[in-house]
Amino acid sequence: MREYAMLRRRRGAGARAPFDMAPGPAAGAEIEPGEVWVERAYLTDSEVLDLAADPSVATVTPTMPTSLGALPALSTSDAPSAWGIGAIRADSSPFDGSSIAVAVLGTGIDAEHAAFAGVQLVQRDFTATGGGDGHGHGTHVAGILFGRDLDGVRIGVARGVTRALIGKTFSESGVGRSDWMQEAILWAYQEGARVIALAMTLDLERAVAEFVAEGLPPHAATLRALECYRANARALDALITLVRARSASEPGAIVVVAAGDDSRRDARPPAVAFRIAAGPPAAAADALVVGAVEQRTAGLITAPFSNLYPRLCAPGVDVASAQRGGGIAARNGTSMAAAHVAGVAALWWQHLGERSPAELVAAHVLRSCRTGVFASAPHPAEAGAGLVTAPGEELLAPRARTPASAIPDCRHR
Repeated sequence: MREYAMLRRRRGAGARAPFDMAPGPAAGAEIEPGEVWVERAYLTDSEVLDLAADPSVATVTPTMPTSLGALPALSTSDAPSAWGIGAIRADSSPFDGSSIAVAVLGTGIDAEHAAFAGVQLVQRDFTATGGGDGHGHGTHVAGILFGRDLDGVRIGVARGVTRALIGKTFSESGVGRSDWMQEAILWAYQEGARVIALAMTLDLERAVAEFVAEGLPPHAATLRALECYRANARALDALITLVRARSASEPGAIVVVAAGDDSRRDARPPAVAFRIAAGPPAAAADALVVGAVEQRTAGLITAPFSNLYPRLCAPGVDVASAQRGGGIAARNGTSMAAAHVAGVAALWWQHLGERSPAELVAAHVLRSCRTGVFASAPHPAEAGAGLVTAPGEELLAPRARTPASAIPDCRHR
């Protein structure tokens, strides 16, 4: 028997086959937040097939390891700068994200840091390793998204946020499990988060190693790990679609995902330069997948580590934010870029109204992106729609709001 995670719901048709999502919100059915939950069980192959036909089961997926991915080296900047705040025009935006609840799913948070003074932090540990942030990644991401000013330096995009959900889905070493992330996404949505920021990769190498340790030969271990990878990619895609869908009582949530840091554009011989496409959950159709850019004298360029096919991009090199234990430090990564986008999404949601549907807010985030700030015209495969941009002063003028029905389908294809 193997361990599986089941996404259960109180109503709906049975899955067409193991690991497939049954017709749900995308097919017109409305699912309320409290109608879905994650269960775990050790199952036989026969039990998996039985559950796939159960009308209360949306997905059945074998659990597998996850990680933060190939994080870039820490910044060595002697004078950390929150240059991203100005680059995305958050410094001139009249909006601050107040009234919008956000979530950060990652390594946890240093709740005592001065950057989070006055913020109601609702924390949940999905790892059973204890609260807090023994890694520092989650604290830095949270600081970019909603941190207060530190020593006169603005680090937070949506610094008016007063309620944040913090889900700990990785241990101090940056290792997690796929079912932890599934449960955390649902939890954040059910607790009222409108914007959910996360960085995660399905750890195929670790999965292979686990199966080899159980006695499988390498070839069989690789095939089984690929089975887990495929299943969890589909389940995460389905879950992100589910939480974004509007129901009768909820406007849905936007899931913002880092594109990943596996590319090496700047490699020098004898090393080989390469670019890697964003993988699950950064390949999810309904996620805002974010690539990273860095600033140069002539304009912005794609960060050397940023993976391909983001939907948009944001500052992700030498980004100053809260450091675990206190103070400010600079980090690099698409996680930092995703935090900028999550903050901007909160600003747009505040402008449009907190009951506005997630699809409408996401469309505004994408439509407001700029490409004229790059050193040269960026290819969509590198930068998506362009640099994320905060809503400006001109939006304070009275105007008729665009109905959700008039917004085109902006999902990633």
